[in-house]
Amino acid sequence: MKESTLKKEKKAKKSKDESVSKLRIRVMAYEYKVLDISVKQIIDTALRYDAKVVGPIPLPTEIKKYTVNRSPFVYKNAREQFEMRVHRRVIDIVNPTPKIMDSLTNLSLPSGVNIDVKIV
Repeated sequence: MKESTLKKEKKAKKSKDESVSKLRIRVMAYEYKVLDISVKQIIDTALRYDAKVVGPIPLPTEIKKYTVNRSPFVYKNAREQFEMRVHRRVIDIVNPTPKIMDSLTNLSLPSGVNIDVKIV
């Protein structure tokens, strides 16, 4: 008898979890100002259609450092260091409608901003 009630509860939890779908948007850019402007644009379009938005959640900045010789021959010990910073944000839209999907695909964002959209 206890086993049957546990099975029913598990089925009820699964059905609730299946009904919730998320649209996960990962935005990446080298400049944080351009990134923040594009994230604000995405959130404004989602809120225009009364969507529940979670985020933007800032992810850790990835820093790539490169060390290069200034001169290959006489001044061999003189070096220069360069770095590239990749800034990232995550935005979740809970239960997106087709109108939201269309408006986000037609959105024009500045160059240098990379977007990855995934349905979770």
